Amino acid sequence: MKQVSRSNTITSENLRDQRRQRREPRSTTPRVSIVIPAKNEARNLKFVLPELPQAYEVILVDGHSVDDTVATARLVMPSIQVVAQSRLGKGNAMVCGFTAATGDIIVMFDADGSADPQEIPRFVDALVAGADYAKGSRRMESGGSEDITRLRNAGNRALNRLNNLLFRTKSSDLCYGYNAFWRDILEDLDLPSPYTQDLTKDGMVWGDGFEIETLLSCRVASSNLSVTEVPSVERLRVHGVSNLNALSDGLRVLRTIFVEHRRKIRVDRRVNVSLMLEPSPSEVAGVSVSEGVVVVQEGFTPVELTEVEITGTLPALDPSLSGQSRTARVLVRLATEPFGLPGAQRR
Repeated sequence: MKQVSRSNTITSENLRDQRRQRREPRSTTPRVSIVIPAKNEARNLKFVLPELPQAYEVILVDGHSVDDTVATARLVMPSIQVVAQSRLGKGNAMVCGFTAATGDIIVMFDADGSADPQEIPRFVDALVAGADYAKGSRRMESGGSEDITRLRNAGNRALNRLNNLLFRTKSSDLCYGYNAFWRDILEDLDLPSPYTQDLTKDGMVWGDGFEIETLLSCRVASSNLSVTEVPSVERLRVHGVSNLNALSDGLRVLRTIFVEHRRKIRVDRRVNVSLMLEPSPSEVAGVSVSEGVVVVQEGFTPVELTEVEITGTLPALDPSLSGQSRTARVLVRLATEPFGLPGAQRR
């Protein structure tokens, strides 16, 4: 058995660069998809939909409405595409819309009339000029809000400062939901699949709720994507009352910042993989290496490990190879904690 020493160093930055190299060149005349999550917004859609540019693809994601939201949307805009969200929450509705979108650029747009459709070209221009993500901001010159309360304003400022500190960004309006991005960055954002069945007891997964705007900003920062802020004026709702709660949703945003910051630390950690075997562990049953992530299976579901040393004979990895005494040795530094794997030891 010939043993060799190999080293593979991978960071979040060069993974991002690899993804960029795989992308198709971006169009200077992009197709635009507008994603509108809506739950019981029939009265507002009568005013909102006629204002949207007819040349754009418009996707309405219905959040299990009990009023005439869907019927009204189809009456006012016959070309609209209606998608039923797969779970609960605004975040899940957004991801369902992102999945259905076919445009080069995706615009996040509220159904309550608070977003001004005349601003959409600003977002598109920012993206065509080179940004990966165009972030609406009510705090820029010519931006503003007709709806925000003093309490929400103070909370937003505090959360924004904290987020900038932890993620080393310069965002001026973390919690604003009027944003746009190139569809080809969805892989970088790693949003929860609308089809997953691994749900919590409330029928949701992380990212399904109102934390989606904050989560997106955090994921954009973690992926080192380029951001351009776009001045925007938040208008008053046409009808109804917002579902936002300053206290509970503020705490949700705070939790999102800390959870996503921990995730960023794991992503940013340099991944050092030393393989001491020929053939390599990727060629040995039960062991695989993918973009610096080593997955080892010894009768368990594959899990990612952190700074562990795993030594196992081939018979242990694959009973069909009994009688062969070669040993696969893998030294790996990864994000998650070792658990449930025989022979795993912290170094």
